[in-house]
Amino acid sequence: MPAAMNKLFAQVTRPSARVLPGRALARLFVRDMELLAVVGIYDHEKTEPQRIRVSLDLHVLDRVGPKRDEIADVVSYEEAVEIVRGIVGAGHVNLLETLAERIAAALLADVRIRAVTVRVEKLDAFAEAASVGIEITRGQP
Repeated sequence: MPAAMNKLFAQVTRPSARVLPGRALARLFVRDMELLAVVGIYDHEKTEPQRIRVSLDLHVLDRVGPKRDEIADVVSYEEAVEIVRGIVGAGHVNLLETLAERIAAALLADVRIRAVTVRVEKLDAFAEAASVGIEITRGQP
């Protein structure tokens, strides 16, 4: 994991979303990542991976520093995807809510990310439903 990503895990997030007045924001998104996760409260869910879908919406400060065509000037969606993969792959969690909170906290450790919406869905929980899940929005204090 890159050193910059390690910093993402060092900070704590607060549950209220606020945007600084007068600051330009951009919306970065990752849609419908399908992953295998060990998540759930039932015995079979604690050992068998199941399909989940994760989507992210990040409100980020638009291009901190000079406006150049450089990856260092923007929040990278590749880094956001790697954070999600790492958290999902870290082992069993009981609740989708816990998984969503961990993802939000890790992303918000980057102070350029002002607010994040995380949606986590189980895809095979009920035959009658395409998915079930949770969507949370968290922001910088």
